[in-house]
Amino acid sequence: METAGSGRCSSPELSSSRPFSVMVSSLSWRLLAVAAAAVALEVVRGYLRRRQRPVREVLFFPAPLTCMEPLLSPETRCCCPLPHHTAGAVPQLMRRLLGARRSLQLCLFTFSSAPLARAVLLLHGRGVQVRVITDGDYMAAAGSQIGALRKAGIPVRHNQSSGFMHHKFAVVDKSIVITGSMNWTMQAIQMNQENVLITDDAVCVSAYMEEFERLWEEYNPESYHFFPEENKKGP
Repeated sequence: METAGSGRCSSPELSSSRPFSVMVSSLSWRLLAVAAAAVALEVVRGYLRRRQRPVREVLFFPAPLTCMEPLLSPETRCCCPLPHHTAGAVPQLMRRLLGARRSLQLCLFTFSSAPLARAVLLLHGRGVQVRVITDGDYMAAAGSQIGALRKAGIPVRHNQSSGFMHHKFAVVDKSIVITGSMNWTMQAIQMNQENVLITDDAVCVSAYMEEFERLWEEYNPESYHFFPEENKKGP
């Protein structure tokens, strides 16, 4: 028994209320934790549902000339006479390209489309890692955008063999492949019968990335032979 004046309370009612309040507080925190976990789980499920929707798109060209400013510079109001709708093959291709967040691999025989080059430069400016492989002969053709990409600091490698580097594909974020018959030129986009396939099929993505990396190493400037004929001559 406590002595008088000890400063301690021996009331059984007050003593028994402390464990009860602790239990209520603990239960409240548990309920909050369960609610937070449920919300997080729903967010993850929503993300997985979106990711599970496969990307399977086929675009056909030629496509009508369309102003790309609504996609390239949405904050700017363009007053040019071209149509400004964002539906169709070219806008869809542009959207997929601009969707890159981490990396973009381009493997193109020839590249002279100024709007598509602007998109690549925009991505480079945002910090997306861009690499380009192209054909050694056609990279210097009239209207080629390769020089502009190089000037901006984008690494470019090209073949040195007599055959063409004839691929036409891009890999976005190592998760989506854009491939087909179409060169990235205004003539191909507006005049030629062309096709472009866009897919996130893992097998396809892996194969195209493997091919890109193989060519990237093969076209390493350190392995170039600038005077191949002289190298063949004996002493």
